[in-house]
Amino acid sequence: MALRGALSRLFHSSRHFNHTCQQSRAQSVAVLGAPFSKGQKKRGVEHGPKVIRDAGLMERLSNFDFSVHDFGDLNFQHLEEDEPYMDVKFPRTVGAANKKLSGAVRNAVSAGHTLLMLGGDHSLAIGSVSGHAQHCPDLCLIWVDAHADINTPMTSPSGNLHGQPVAFMLKELQDKMPDIPGFSWTKPFLSSRDLVYIGLRDVDPGEYQFLKSLGIQYFTMRDIDRLGIQRVMEVTFDHLLARKQRPIHLSFDIDAFDPSLAPATGTPVNGGLTYREGIYIAEEIHNTGLLSVMDLVEVNPDLGASPEAVEATATLAVDVIASSLGQTREGAHTSMDEIPPGKNDTELRL
Repeated sequence: MALRGALSRLFHSSRHFNHTCQQSRAQSVAVLGAPFSKGQKKRGVEHGPKVIRDAGLMERLSNFDFSVHDFGDLNFQHLEEDEPYMDVKFPRTVGAANKKLSGAVRNAVSAGHTLLMLGGDHSLAIGSVSGHAQHCPDLCLIWVDAHADINTPMTSPSGNLHGQPVAFMLKELQDKMPDIPGFSWTKPFLSSRDLVYIGLRDVDPGEYQFLKSLGIQYFTMRDIDRLGIQRVMEVTFDHLLARKQRPIHLSFDIDAFDPSLAPATGTPVNGGLTYREGIYIAEEIHNTGLLSVMDLVEVNPDLGASPEAVEATATLAVDVIASSLGQTREGAHTSMDEIPPGKNDTELRL
């Protein structure tokens, strides 16, 4: 009953708030789970929100100065009549789930929250980023992932929608995307110049063509090896924020990390981010003061070889989230007005 009430407040809060998208948020963080798996074939990723919470997410966030609101998990339905379209799997189910998520994200952001969306597979970014853009149309997108996820139904080797979300967003690909059942509610809203990829190392041929022809800024793992993660983040912010300060949407796929660190995920690729590189990305995004929405997706406990592997992956997700919201490697502490005085001489003699 409490969960239903919280979700109701989230969905209807926008009618009570009418302020513009703030540049610096993180005064109030809303956590929203999206337990959804139909953007790909492997079961278990729908349990991602639960294992991330079980890894101590809310306890970690309670150490910060901002208020935290857990709005629980959205409920998604699998449509019985959902035949493939051009080899695209479950288009109507994925479309409906993203439409629901889009509304929830829009209302949370318009209510003044920094939103944390826990996935679920990466097809959910269609709804998360589009909902964010409805309130903050000038947002920019940082996509941290082993994969570009910019396939169209014509270029996708698998037909899985978790490999296609960026193609739904980009205005430059509007003529490349067919009218997929379930997605009439959304239209392209993002320019290719407002997107940066970090961590790529498994890019399909069609995706590579899009990256090059559209002039999208991206950093492969080779680029990170060559430049170093500090320079990668400097160039990222120069590219996205030099013209003006604007809200950041961070969409973070746990498979951006090397599988030795994040084994419980559906499409692991060797040679990924180190722990320090991933945390540095999160810290630098926080330091801009512009993070508005964050997705953390593709944690799949069913694919961990052991309970320890699942725990390691979920704990890593919590670390990335906490670093994005202000945890530093000096420690995240609540503010202290003054240092308590030491013991006086009498107390010391006693």
